[in-house]
Amino acid sequence: MSRHIRHAAVFCALLLVALLVNATRVQVVRSASYDDNPANRRADIARYGQPRGDILIAGEPVTGSRDTGEQLRYERSYVDGPLYAPVTGFASQVYGTTLLEHTEDGVLSGTDPLLAPFPLLSDVTRARPSAGNVVTTLNPGAQRAAYQGLAGRKGAVAAVEPSTGRVLALFSAPSYDPTALSGNGPAAEEAWVRLNSDPDRPMLNRAVRQTYPPGSTFKVVTAAAALDAGVARDLDAPTDSPDPYTLPGTRTRLTNPSRGCEDASLRDAFMLSCNTVFAKLGVDVGLTDMVTTAEAFGFNATDLRIPFSVSQSTFDTSLDRAQLALSSIGQYNTRATPLQMAMVAAAVANGGQVRPPYLVERTTRRSGATVAAAGPRPARQAIHPSTARRLRQLMTDVVREGTGRNATIPGATVGGKTGTAQHGIGNAGTPYAWFVSWAQGDRDPEPKVAVAVVVEDSAANRRDITGGGLAAPIAKAVMEAVLTS
Repeated sequence: MSRHIRHAAVFCALLLVALLVNATRVQVVRSASYDDNPANRRADIARYGQPRGDILIAGEPVTGSRDTGEQLRYERSYVDGPLYAPVTGFASQVYGTTLLEHTEDGVLSGTDPLLAPFPLLSDVTRARPSAGNVVTTLNPGAQRAAYQGLAGRKGAVAAVEPSTGRVLALFSAPSYDPTALSGNGPAAEEAWVRLNSDPDRPMLNRAVRQTYPPGSTFKVVTAAAALDAGVARDLDAPTDSPDPYTLPGTRTRLTNPSRGCEDASLRDAFMLSCNTVFAKLGVDVGLTDMVTTAEAFGFNATDLRIPFSVSQSTFDTSLDRAQLALSSIGQYNTRATPLQMAMVAAAVANGGQVRPPYLVERTTRRSGATVAAAGPRPARQAIHPSTARRLRQLMTDVVREGTGRNATIPGATVGGKTGTAQHGIGNAGTPYAWFVSWAQGDRDPEPKVAVAVVVEDSAANRRDITGGGLAAPIAKAVMEAVLTS
């Protein structure tokens, strides 16, 4: 009898071992394949089983979570969705995440290990900690000013704090309401199709993901290169520039939109936005120094993140002299995002130092305890401080007596540069209206804001499309919002 008991015991032990081996195979060896199986909804149920963390602006949430009572319980909701969509992006149960909702998903969904008070215990229990929050650097008044300024237009605004790199406004028009994409029903699918088929591409963040020819706003970079290289020394000395200017090695004659550019000083040429003077300056500076200066400002960088990625702004490194002349006035292959041009203005305002821009101030637990803090990143010296000082003079002249008068703010010093960028085959496209600027209140120890505005299209007559007329008033409103906050 005892023999049969021993056999039964051995058999039961073998069954137990087989059970343990199979459990190990399923839960350890094959766990990844089961997790990735489309039929496994446990991850989605867990992901949407608790409220998502919030994105905060000036301490107030601009996101929320709606309890649907369904299996995927919580859907994302947005406060003033179109106003903040170029920053938040969307969080959809079907289409995934974009922008801050994507880069900060670990915190917002509660999967970031830093959120767990006892990480080892969480690894054992596989419990998901409460989702955290993301605190942004945005100034709500500046963001709303950008939103209102671009109402009914296509374009973008980027504003940064020169001394730190904090992004104060980031808006792209037209915008959209990301709430429409949050759920998993027919309404979300219809919204997805509608938004993706819209020729105006409302889900494109033009402030960081679209590059444009910067036109005459790039003359800030060319002037900086000329002053740094010693090609130009005196702002009021004649530049020995003909009008028209024949591009080197060609018969193409470059002209100006205004009179008074022949042999104009750098100060006058900057105020009048003389193409001939700056094209010749770029050629005189030479390709090597022009590339060096442009790249010091951030052109050709491939790793800029705020924390989501920013499209590369470009200044061609292989140009002949005629192409260099056109590139030096922001045409030919020169391309820039509005955020890049805001960085150029910020560097001028900040003594020649470029502070990499950032949008997330810190991430926190739901209780408010800080998980991680960003803070200003190390600065790099793009141009000599003396060059930055003289550029500030040139830019304040543009606002005080030149093409940027529409950006004048009582009680503040404002510097700016207008631009009207040609594009399309034979420059047949509607010009882009640009304005880059910075502002310092009379009681402020340093400039508080730098802004870049581009208006991509306009119903105005082609001859009436100018940076000073269309883009400068928008920049003024954004700068005023920051100065008075």
